[in-house]
Amino acid sequence: MPSNDQGVTFYFIRHGQTYFNLYERMQGWSNAPLTKEGIRDVRRSGRGLADIHFDAIYSSDLRRTIDTAKIIHEENHHSDGLEIIPMPEFREVWFGSFEGLPIEDVWPKIKDHARIQHDIPTGSDVEIRHLLNTMKAKDPYAHAENYVEFWFRVESGLLKLLNRHAGTGHNVLVSCHGLTIRNLIEGLVADFDQTDALKNASVSIVKYHNGQFKLEVYNQVDHFKDEAEEASQHS
Repeated sequence: MPSNDQGVTFYFIRHGQTYFNLYERMQGWSNAPLTKEGIRDVRRSGRGLADIHFDAIYSSDLRRTIDTAKIIHEENHHSDGLEIIPMPEFREVWFGSFEGLPIEDVWPKIKDHARIQHDIPTGSDVEIRHLLNTMKAKDPYAHAENYVEFWFRVESGLLKLLNRHAGTGHNVLVSCHGLTIRNLIEGLVADFDQTDALKNASVSIVKYHNGQFKLEVYNQVDHFKDEAEEASQHS
């Protein structure tokens, strides 16, 4: 018997560049605003997604993701009447007492050869898990999240979205963070093997259908459109 499950498609967008990204400082729950370049790139990303009919828009409850979601909303041609719903479950990893410190002063203490790309760690799933667990162990206040704490929080948010949207055929935009998106996808997609860190304002697309998650796009930025390019297409 054919299934009537229409699935749901998640569009995960990483926030635009912030001043902490620019200054290369640790940024988990810290609330640095978007830079001018960050705002520009989110607009370019939004123009490239302008014709996607989103049925819901979510973000983490941090300023940089809410501002990113607002810009995507403004650029979209089908988003009138949609409310941006902030969810603390989709915050970035909490770096505890390392928050706000220079990246170069922190990661080498956590791991001798930590690889940083686009201001966040990169590597295999095993490497990322080890990095987060080691950070928790080395935080003198033990406030930093380890991998299990981080994953349970983020997974609880995803389950809420699946309860609301699974089987509806909806397109759901989720504005959140580099490690959050990376670990969401890694935890859901069985054959996920990407090691690159996510670029600011990039989009990753995951479709959930008949109980299976499929990664359709990862770390995409080639959809970006400049204002002049969009104008020429609609002239």
